[in-house]
Amino acid sequence: MGGLAGEQVLDVIGVGIGPFNLGLAALLEKTECRSLFLDRNKQFNWHPGMLLEGTTLQVPFMADTVTMVDPTSRFSFLNYLHEHNRLYRFYFFEKFHIPRTEYNHYCQWVAGQLPQLQFGCEVENIEQTEEGYYRVTVFSHREEKRNTYYTKHIVMGIGTRPHVPEKFQSALGDRVFHSAQYMGKRESILPTSSITVIGSGQSAAEIFHDLLGKQPDHAYTLRWFTRSKGFYPMEYSKLGLEHFSPDYTQYFYRLPKEKKNDVLRNQALLYKGISFQTIADIYDLLYERTVGNSVPNVHLQALTELVSIEGWNNQYTLSLYQREQEKNKQLESDVVILATGYQPYIPDCLKGIQHLLEWDEAGQLVIQEDYKVQLNKEGHNHLFIQNGELHTHGVGAPDLGLGALRNATIINQLAGKEIYQTYKNSVFQQFGL
Repeated sequence: MGGLAGEQVLDVIGVGIGPFNLGLAALLEKTECRSLFLDRNKQFNWHPGMLLEGTTLQVPFMADTVTMVDPTSRFSFLNYLHEHNRLYRFYFFEKFHIPRTEYNHYCQWVAGQLPQLQFGCEVENIEQTEEGYYRVTVFSHREEKRNTYYTKHIVMGIGTRPHVPEKFQSALGDRVFHSAQYMGKRESILPTSSITVIGSGQSAAEIFHDLLGKQPDHAYTLRWFTRSKGFYPMEYSKLGLEHFSPDYTQYFYRLPKEKKNDVLRNQALLYKGISFQTIADIYDLLYERTVGNSVPNVHLQALTELVSIEGWNNQYTLSLYQREQEKNKQLESDVVILATGYQPYIPDCLKGIQHLLEWDEAGQLVIQEDYKVQLNKEGHNHLFIQNGELHTHGVGAPDLGLGALRNATIINQLAGKEIYQTYKNSVFQQFGL
């Protein structure tokens, strides 16, 4: 597997351009690292199916691509506002949680200033050469040709993908779909007679609230079911938020492996659940709709699991199970929206080096504290992971507020010296003895 003669070897290739690898590219500006970032999509777009009007980030604006390790960076959100003549408007806006659409536009602004980003380029295969470098085969949809690149290191930033339980996958189509597709499907489903939302998290709540607001202009029945114990809020107390800190990540990483799964199960409401504001908005709208004892055509029910979806004549029969009563029920629905979350996955392009990667007994990658995947052979060239380390690093893995810190940790290794300071003792509480 030679073939390096005359070929430039890059320092790092980033696979996938979401917020985390976008931040890595921006922060690399203060290094001499030669980099390339590849994404199969035509442009940066952050969860386009959930860019609903009125929705906000669930973290403060400082969780941008750079601020938490380099607040003076030209890629900060505050500089974005300055460049767009919006500083005074934001000053009077007086909110830490910015519109989701503005965060997406901010990321597109950052991406537009980084020439090492290449969109419309799909990474097909990654192999290791005899010299220990990585050979990356890429298909450019724009040029309609394959290119080969060589690099010392790779950073996987593909994130997670929509998860639909296997038992519902055969029903997927124009009227049964994951919440990630909502904005693209919304106009086509509004004329239907019944819509059912499944799920307990923020996406389910936002879609339900959006449909509730549009219901008076249409005639659909609107239902919302979750198997969770209730429509509960996400934990958002200030001491609770300290779990999304470098200190907690370090504490969690050092826990015994068998303990970590139990801890994560008990922490669901730290990163799942619904924001207090969204719950309040739904309740207030329902209250207004019931003035004069009007009865809205709405049904909300927790502790109720969707068991199966059967399609017939463009209508679906849903089988439901109430877990406390241990009773079954069936109902008809024209549309089913599955807000069933996201899961990490191993992309096909890693098959060429799959034999080099260490896996645990649950089939998950073994990831070191500094975000390198454990390899089964010695070498100086590494594969890093972004937002694929929930099982090793804890609830902060998908959190935007820790993305810059993880990137700083990765960049310091790529550069072989400390480019960015990483924090310790950054919270008030202690997590262990």
